[in-house]
Amino acid sequence: MDAMKKQAAIDALNHIMELELAGVVRYTHYSLMVYGYNRIPIVSWLKGNADESLAHAHKAGELVTLLGGHPSLKIGALLETEQHDIGDILRESLDLETTALSAYYALLKIVEGNSVLLEEYAREMIVAEELHLDEVNKMLRRPGAIEVFAAN
Repeated sequence: MDAMKKQAAIDALNHIMELELAGVVRYTHYSLMVYGYNRIPIVSWLKGNADESLAHAHKAGELVTLLGGHPSLKIGALLETEQHDIGDILRESLDLETTALSAYYALLKIVEGNSVLLEEYAREMIVAEELHLDEVNKMLRRPGAIEVFAAN
């Protein structure tokens, strides 16, 4: 991989790391703000997402150092909407995951044909993010609804 592509990959991985670290904070916050009858399974699911985001951030950072780069100390945007209904939390999660998915696709575009390791990593993460998006989408559907959730 030439120096320009390598730097672009490092920058993309650092961006991914920042997004995933923001996910840790947001999912942890969300887990604290869930109330009602279904609190326990939803909180557990949100904590699991926070743990997964931390693992994703760590992997991206490891790849930054593999390329000879310096992992970012920044964190992605943390917007407080003050909306804590579970539907609002899930819609925010959908937006968060969509942003992360775009970042992994951007990385794939940079490394495609230049690094099998980074291509496979990007593809693996794209699969994981698309499955997670599907999971959130299904949670946003009305019980019994088959059609894909679409925000109005």
